Parts: sequence; C-alpha cells; structure tokens
Amino acid sequence: MHLTHNASRIRGAMWCASLILLATCGGLSAQPLMPAPTISKPDTAWVLLSAALVIFMTLPGLALFYGGLVRSKNVLSILMQTLAVFAVVAILWALYGYSLAFTEGNAFIGGLDRVLAHGLDANALAATFSKGVYIPELAFFVFQGAFACIACALVVGAFAERVKFSGVLLFTVLWFTFAYLPMAHMVWFFPGPDAFTSNAMAATATAKAGYLWARGALDFAGGTVVHINAAVAGLVGAFMVGKRIGYGREALKPHNLTQTMVGASILWVGWFGFNAGSALEANGTAALAFVNTFLATAAAVVAWTALEWLHKGKPSLLGAASGAVAGLVAITPAAGLVGLMGALAIGAITGALCLWGVGGLKRWLRADDSLDVFGVHGVGGIAGALLTGVFAAPALGGTGIWDYVSQTAQPEYGILAQLWIQLQGVLLTVLLSGTVSLLAFGVVKYTVGLRVDADAEREGLDIATHGESAYTH
Repeated sequence: MHLTHNASRIRGAMWCASLILLATCGGLSAQPLMPAPTISKPDTAWVLLSAALVIFMTLPGLALFYGGLVRSKNVLSILMQTLAVFAVVAILWALYGYSLAFTEGNAFIGGLDRVLAHGLDANALAATFSKGVYIPELAFFVFQGAFACIACALVVGAFAERVKFSGVLLFTVLWFTFAYLPMAHMVWFFPGPDAFTSNAMAATATAKAGYLWARGALDFAGGTVVHINAAVAGLVGAFMVGKRIGYGREALKPHNLTQTMVGASILWVGWFGFNAGSALEANGTAALAFVNTFLATAAAVVAWTALEWLHKGKPSLLGAASGAVAGLVAITPAAGLVGLMGALAIGAITGALCLWGVGGLKRWLRADDSLDVFGVHGVGGIAGALLTGVFAAPALGGTGIWDYVSQTAQPEYGILAQLWIQLQGVLLTVLLSGTVSLLAFGVVKYTVGLRVDADAEREGLDIATHGESAYTH
C-alpha cells in the first residue's frame, strides 16, 4: 500500500510536469527553433582525403617531377627546396596565412580572427557550397593549406640549379605573405551560401566577399591563385637570378626522365584531390571535376605528343609528361564548371599552346626558366582561366553561374562578358604577383643574396649547399 501511494504521487508529478512542458512548447510553436549546424561526415572524409592527395602532389610528386628534370649534381637541392618550402609555408599558414586568406576583412585581404590558429578546434565549422552543409573548419584549413604549400613550391623550378637556399626561403616568406594570401582571399573568400537568403542579403554578403569573387570571376580550383600566380613569380625570378652557366651553349639536359614520369603520374593522381576536392562535398560537382581532370589531361597529352611528333619527327616522353601537367593546369579553374566536351577542348587547346610556351615563347622572352614553369603553368593557367569563361556557358555544356538565393544557375550567361571578367582576374594576378615578386627578389638580393657563386654552381648545389650527393659513381 505504501509503494502504491508513492507511485501515484510520482505519476501525478510527472503528469503536471508534462502539462507544463506542453504549455511551454505551445507558447514557442509560433517561432520554431532552427536545428544547430551539424557536420557532414561523408563530405568531411572526402575533403580530408583530398587534402592528403594535394600533399601527395607536392611530396613526392612535384619533387620527383622537378628532380628528374635537373642535372644529377642538383637533384637533391631541388628536392630539399621543395620539402623546405612546403614545411615553412605550412607553419606560416597556421600562424597567420589562413586568417588573412579566409576570414572576413576587406575586398583584398582577410582579417585577424584566426591568427595563431585562434578558435581553430574540433568544434569550429566551415561552410561548403550547399546551404546547411558543413565540414570541420580544420578540414578546410588543411585542404587550403596544402594548396598554399604547392603554389609556393612550384615557383622554385624556374630558377633551379643556381639559386641560394637561404634566398629561396626568404623569397617564399615574402611572396606567400604579399602575393598568395591576397589572391586567395580575392578569388575564393565569401561568407558562405547560408548568407544568401534573399536578394537584399545577397548584396550584403557579396559586399563582404573577395574582390574577384564579388565581380564574378570563375576559378574553381586555382588557375589564378596557384598557377598564374606562381608562374609569374618564377618568370621574374628567372630574369633576376640570371641564366645558368653554359645556358644556350651547352646541353643542360634532364638527368632522369624516368623520375620525371613518376612525378608527373603522381601529380595526375593527386590532382583529383586538388580539383574534385575543391567542391568541398562528395557530390555531383566533385564527380564532374574528377572526370574533367581525367579527360582534359589526356587530351593535352595527345595534343602535345601529336604536334611534337609532326614538328620534330619523334614523340618524346618529356613532351608527353609536360603535356599532362599542362592539361592539369588548364582544367583547374574550369574543373567543376564545364562539361566533358568542354574539358576535352580545354585540354587539347592548352596542350598545343604550352608546347609553344616552352619553345617559341621561351626563346622570345630570353629567360632561363629552368623547368618551364611559365611555359606550362603560366601559359596553361592563362589559357585555362580564359577558356573557363567560354566553356562554362550552359549552351556549351557548362554549369553557368550559380545563384545562391534561388539555388539554381542564373538564367542568362554572356560569354563575352564573362571573358572580360576572366581577363581582369588574369591581369590582376599578373600585376600583383609580378610587382610583389620583383620587390621580394630585390629584398633577397640585397640581404641574403640570390645566386650561388660560379664555383658552387659548377660543382653542383647538392655538394656545395647541402654536402650530399644523390648518386655514388
């Protein structure tokens, strides 16, 4: 009887509590609570995998590609430069780089919210390109950090075999800070799709975006930010460091094309993360970028090889590998924005243009761009950026320009108007990177120095700078 009485009292209390809870919820029913943002686990896994692939592109991909192209006495030096640049930029990315690239500031540079990795923990969320879809900000942080690392590492190929190691490191710090970070912010930063709730709010959100993003420049994965940016820096460096001893008089041949082929193959595999990962989601856009990267690269290999075969009488492995990189570069800004036939066209056109870039254009420029950074990444990046404006047109199988308010493609697309916007992005990249590079190399020249002495260059940088040799004879 005692237990029954207590049970009745408990049931009565619970009934009263239920009535109070229902009354409270009823009072709030006019203003339903929005669910808290949650992490998309599949998208998180995809972005983290893509980040690993981009890291794999640099170490060992780019290192091996460059290493095979230099002479045997300099192979360790280019491997060391690639590794050291990667490590330095990774640290700078955490200290201030990510904050200046991907937080709200002004149209040209970000703010200080994430300086010294402030607030970057497992609970921080980053927007994707779909409303209500989020990934950990740490995943976005490392993915974009890998982009910064390979962009800076690309530059060193233009003045390989005669540059001071200390000069490379100082230049990297300066160029990363004053060229790469502003470009990344101008092209890629925007407040996220959830900020675009109406046309009025869209105008407010766009005003907070980077300069080129707000103007409508299309760059899916870094044609301007990475390739044109790095290529212009490399070309300026090639002029300022000067030509290698014997350039134009001696055959300065690659020492190991097998190594270069392995590096190019790793680059192609890693580039799937570079381009498809830039969708930030495991969705149809990622699949489109993946397939376009697959096709455009193949088209560039075939175009370069065929034209070289016709012109020189023999198809070379060096040409085919260079064609692969040219196709990868060209499809980067267009990867998630064009159809499959557009990707094939971009690859074929750019393969032909880059063959000219490492031949006729290089002779006209009279610069000793050791590993053809400008001929491939500059020419390929510019061609890709402009062709994106053409083949992104829905009439040519492209996706058009996305409207985050209606969550559909905009009904109108003008190829000439978009080409003008793309050209502005290219010109701004060339101007910014060229100016920053000129100043940065000037600082290096009058502080730690740019070039090793003639004896060290003849001996080879492996022994002269690092006290090591890649091969024993």
